[in-house]
Amino acid sequence: MGFIADSLGRIKPSPTIAVSQMARELKAAGHDVIGLGAGEPDFDTPDNIKEAAIAAIRQGHTKYTAVDGISELKDAIAAKFKRENGLEYAPGEITVGTGGKQVLYNALLASLNPGDEVVIPAPYWVSYPDIVLLGGGKPVIVETKLEDGFKLTPQALEAAITPKTKWLIFNSPSNPSGAAYTHADLKALTDVLLRHDQVWVLTDDMYEHLVYDGFEFATPVQVEPALRGRTLTMNGVSKAYAMTGWRIGYAGGPEQLITAMRKLQSQSTSNPSSISQWAAVEALNGPQDFIAERADVFRQRRDLVVSMLNEAKGLNCPTPEGAFYVYPSCQDCMDKVTPAGTPVTDDESFVTALLEEEGVAVVHGAAFGLSPFFRISYATSTEALEEACMRIQRFCANLS
Repeated sequence: MGFIADSLGRIKPSPTIAVSQMARELKAAGHDVIGLGAGEPDFDTPDNIKEAAIAAIRQGHTKYTAVDGISELKDAIAAKFKRENGLEYAPGEITVGTGGKQVLYNALLASLNPGDEVVIPAPYWVSYPDIVLLGGGKPVIVETKLEDGFKLTPQALEAAITPKTKWLIFNSPSNPSGAAYTHADLKALTDVLLRHDQVWVLTDDMYEHLVYDGFEFATPVQVEPALRGRTLTMNGVSKAYAMTGWRIGYAGGPEQLITAMRKLQSQSTSNPSSISQWAAVEALNGPQDFIAERADVFRQRRDLVVSMLNEAKGLNCPTPEGAFYVYPSCQDCMDKVTPAGTPVTDDESFVTALLEEEGVAVVHGAAFGLSPFFRISYATSTEALEEACMRIQRFCANLS
């Protein structure tokens, strides 16, 4: 009997964090590395939000708060849901956690029993299956197809649901593919869910404001209000407001679930940072115009990366509707050899060789449950993206 809990044997460390760490270490050792692994905006947190945090410190808002959020932040979240999503949540139906990841963790650990199934479309954000496994549940992975734009189809959802299904985890725009679901796409999925009243919906809307080409974002409860009683609508300030390190995520949902999540949080972290909460109040209530301006910069970067990757020999890169990732196929680069003599047999060996031979750090598709693809984050400078894409083109051209 080992000392470490058996439950930890069911999970692995986050591969995206591991890639970013490897890139940092190579850079520190003097290597010329361009890191395209991290899922965070390169923009700085806006000054008004920083100032609100400094004011909070000066005003002594440095004590414990209510476990799952100060009333001022819950009011700001309720106003955001009403203003942007047409959803009404009372303070008792809102929770605030230390990042969106804790909100997801709380929801799943507070609701899963051994053997409960959770439907997760692939490619998925790396943490979803592992959190399900920690909670004793069973991830049911449904692979999507490039030709469907990496979107879950109603037929595939219907086929994945069993009497044991407890949750569908739904992420639009998606990390890692950037796929975003239209109102019509959502309606087709919510119609399936209406037929299975045991299935709850955990919707991750973290990239809501990063959509392009006139795409109109919608969230499942907006499209089908009848699902409100079994949907947790999760969001946060990380991506839209460039506040990844501040660690504030939030959600609206049925009071029974929110109460259970609060109970769990009271025995883990207690409240999120009081200072970050006050910064988030300003983020949600303050000026919002910079979001669209920054999204336009991301759109330009997306267009650059998609165009340059599609010029690379053996890559096929679809144009995503949102987020700040592309998820190109490297199928036609398989079973080849790099100039250094490394065999490319799968997406992991592809990205490892790309890092070692060209100094470009990306994340392999197997980490997201769908191969042979890889994820590039274009949340970095245009110059770095151009140089990285030129290196990728060279790497692919030299495979033999």
